[in-house]
Amino acid sequence: MTKSIVIGIMPQEKIRERVLAIARGDHKSKAGEPKVWFTSMRSLAEVLSDDNRALLKVITETKPESIAALAATTGRKPSNLSRTLKTMSNYGIVDLKRENKQVRPIANATEFRIIAA
Repeated sequence: MTKSIVIGIMPQEKIRERVLAIARGDHKSKAGEPKVWFTSMRSLAEVLSDDNRALLKVITETKPESIAALAATTGRKPSNLSRTLKTMSNYGIVDLKRENKQVRPIANATEFRIIAA
């Protein structure tokens, strides 16, 4: 099953205004509205690069038990992979589940719908 995330792009100030409006109760998120926000296409492109989208596909297909196992599968260094996964986790694209002294990466999506405001 392919999971999809809606991503929005707008300036930091607008994102802040939106978050405050939601907190005040002035704005109610509608179905289909972005849950993940980036401040620019450049920052989005860095996080969802071709390599990182390929990484999400590998995570989905192989369901690695740990970052070390994923590193072995992809040939990437664990430290580099860990940094990439942490960034993706900050945006909600990946979950990092701590299990038995290891961290298991779980892809939350492999497809993305982008809305630029």
